[in-house]
Amino acid sequence: MSEQKASTDREAREPGFSTRAIHVGQDPDPTTGAVVTPIYQVSTYKQDGIGGFRGGYEYSRSANPTRTALETGFASLEGGDRAFAFASGLAGQDTLLRALLKPGDHVVVPSDAYGGTYRLFNKVLTTWGIDHTIAALADPEALRAAIRPGSTKLVWVETPTNPLLGIADIETLAGIAHDAGALLVVDNTFASPYLQQPLSLGADIVTHSTTKYAGGHSDVVGGMVVVGKDIAVPEYADAADRVAFHQNSMGGVAGPMDSWLVQRGLKTLAVRMERHCDNAERVVEFLTGHPAVSAVHYPGLESHPGHEVAAKQMKRFGGMISFQVKAGEDVAAKVCGETQLWTLGESLGGVESLIEHPGRMTHASVAGTELEVPSDLIRLSVGIEDVDDLIDDLRQALDRLG
Repeated sequence: MSEQKASTDREAREPGFSTRAIHVGQDPDPTTGAVVTPIYQVSTYKQDGIGGFRGGYEYSRSANPTRTALETGFASLEGGDRAFAFASGLAGQDTLLRALLKPGDHVVVPSDAYGGTYRLFNKVLTTWGIDHTIAALADPEALRAAIRPGSTKLVWVETPTNPLLGIADIETLAGIAHDAGALLVVDNTFASPYLQQPLSLGADIVTHSTTKYAGGHSDVVGGMVVVGKDIAVPEYADAADRVAFHQNSMGGVAGPMDSWLVQRGLKTLAVRMERHCDNAERVVEFLTGHPAVSAVHYPGLESHPGHEVAAKQMKRFGGMISFQVKAGEDVAAKVCGETQLWTLGESLGGVESLIEHPGRMTHASVAGTELEVPSDLIRLSVGIEDVDDLIDDLRQALDRLG
């Protein structure tokens, strides 16, 4: 092969995921040659005459070079047009919804969703005139039934869901939503950009809590909204511009230190996710054989109702597991408190393993609603420790209390 042909082939092939995670938006500093993006801990910027912005930077609520580097890289990892970094996942979701919706609009939300997201729809947006319908989105027919022609503007999807690890067929739901003139938004937090690419499957917009797998070290809170390159609903062709305007106007932006920490986390996302998945598969194997466990929810199990869809649209099945215990709610809560290596705490996606009782912790806000979770449910965020140690710790807790 000639040198010219080899060069052309290299230019035509998009760099791989980890290469982009390490390099896109992260050119060496032109002044010092620093290979890591500087933390631009600055609020304002010198102007070269009135309106003469250097690189477009005026004030760090509007734009900051560290945040720009993160947003550029994240957009590449999700295959999106533009990405927008926020102070938290909910700040990003709230900004997105206010940018796209108006009073009188209707949204379809999943029957299994993060409690904070449902609280946003049920307690905040309803007072602003946004109505919603809950639907079991693992069933495409449930979405068709929930859509209100002319007023449904957005379908909100989690897959895998939090905390029951339900799976929705992104490609199928995108087609249904678009036929109704609605956008499909996918919360991709549980899968991460490494395991799942919703935009390539027809979704219009992706959201993340970057606190979780993207950051990966339980040391930062953040959120991300990624707008796709091809918005299927003409009414929202300017979605990226709308989000950009509202990000600046509402001001819930990621700070430079938080942006730097998430960008650092992305550099190892691929290798961490592989270890999370490896460990989770071993933990699932243990749980399915333990006599105290009544059910295990993990899309990697062939018995899982969404297994085939997950296998089609995910690279692997992730590091999140939930399971139920035969002895009921009180024992489930006790198991969460009796582990030594698994840390009792909210959140997920960090290098350390976490255990929690969703009904009393992360999903307490949906108690008494259609989204109420089983009282005997335990959720695991499987870390990257030695998996034999994780299994031994679960075994001793279940053996004593299960």
